[in-house]
Amino acid sequence: MDETTALDSVLQQAHMAQVSSVSGFEADGEIRVDLSDPAESDQLRRAMAVESLPGFHCMCGGDVRFELFDWAGERLAVVVLHHRATLRWGLWESDAVLADGRLLLAWLDGHGMPGPMQQFEADRQRAGERSEDERSWLAAMPDGLEGTADRILDLSRTGGRPSPELLAELTGRLQATFPDPVERALALLEWYGSGSGRCSGYPVHEGVPGELLGRVPIAELLAGLADPRAEERHEAGAARHLVGWKTRPHQKRDVAGLPEPLRARLLAHARRSGDSDKQGRAERWLAPPRA
Repeated sequence: MDETTALDSVLQQAHMAQVSSVSGFEADGEIRVDLSDPAESDQLRRAMAVESLPGFHCMCGGDVRFELFDWAGERLAVVVLHHRATLRWGLWESDAVLADGRLLLAWLDGHGMPGPMQQFEADRQRAGERSEDERSWLAAMPDGLEGTADRILDLSRTGGRPSPELLAELTGRLQATFPDPVERALALLEWYGSGSGRCSGYPVHEGVPGELLGRVPIAELLAGLADPRAEERHEAGAARHLVGWKTRPHQKRDVAGLPEPLRARLLAHARRSGDSDKQGRAERWLAPPRA
């Protein structure tokens, strides 16, 4: 028998499915579905149709557990849904990829278990936001850094910090491309002001321009922000940098020495950002003391 159709053969014999959450989705209890109705059985069979068994085996415990029973109440199979896309069954040597995982999520949603579908939609939205942030970040990458993007983006996939060698290479390239320290500061400020713009909880790769900015003398940053070419996007990078967590060797002293008009502009930017974390940090670092 073809392994991809083996589960379907069991489903054809099933008269009842008992479904429970493995991951503890909120408001998702155990549900029972009568499969003696051919229409109901056909719907679940389509939702659990298998496309392939590629040989991998997920290491987690899964999300949703399906127990299938025959007309006499004997258990036929236990199948576990993983990551809304694959199934695990003891008779398979590897996890099976669903032909259309969204069909099974819709089936669960329609039978009183909305959590997996809600999680899928939330993950998709976050992925879209991450992609948009990444495009913004890449678009703002300064000239002269061609060929380094993949190495920097990989930091977010591995969770590692940029190596001293990478930071030295980026610094050297920027100095060669922007001999003028003011232009170099503006390029870094714009880059750091792109992407998610968050002061915490951002992808690791977004911290690279922040580390480079931490090496720029405060006088050069101030000269860049005072330059007629400085715009909102540069102030976004400055606000993110100056109110972030330990972003400069002498951060307290550097922030204390900011000109009042610049301090007010950066505080106004943070307040407009809609980012409560950034706003709170800016209030602590930049707001005038209360009388």
